[in-house]
Amino acid sequence: MVGVAFALISHPVSWITAFGLLFGSFGFGVDLPNPNWLFGFALLGLPSAFAFLILAILGVWSSSRVCEFAGCKDPQYVVIDEVSGQHLTYLFGIMFLPLPNRMANNIEMPSQGLVFTWRILNWKCLLLGFILFRVFDIWKPWPIRRLEKLPRGWGIMADDWMAGIYAAILLRVALHFNLV
Repeated sequence: MVGVAFALISHPVSWITAFGLLFGSFGFGVDLPNPNWLFGFALLGLPSAFAFLILAILGVWSSSRVCEFAGCKDPQYVVIDEVSGQHLTYLFGIMFLPLPNRMANNIEMPSQGLVFTWRILNWKCLLLGFILFRVFDIWKPWPIRRLEKLPRGWGIMADDWMAGIYAAILLRVALHFNLV
């Protein structure tokens, strides 16, 4: 897996493709409708996705170790699963919001696109994401409870990831209908 990631990063075509996605044109006369959200995603979303990946790897490893040491299936003092699931709620629920075309007509600079992206992050949106995550984490609808049965650290982490995905879906619906 590391070899595949290194190959994608080190290959020149990958960099050309990324440049084309970020700045809108591949030289074929076809421009993306609004490259500002891609620029915002590259600056805000990619580091957040990378942080989630690091949290997930460290979470599975550390919770497996604590599980072996404590001798129980899901120790209550392991909270990296909650942090990772909450991060996933905000990552999928907020960070991947492209600028709507009706609002992007007045935005010409990518930095203004970033300001718009951060304007979505108000306290009501963050509070709703937290509440939704906690509801799904406690309620554990299908398949969250089933994911708890995965071995070692995977079971500890995966149920919170699924709760984060469910919460992100409802957070996106709330943002789409301007409920927050």
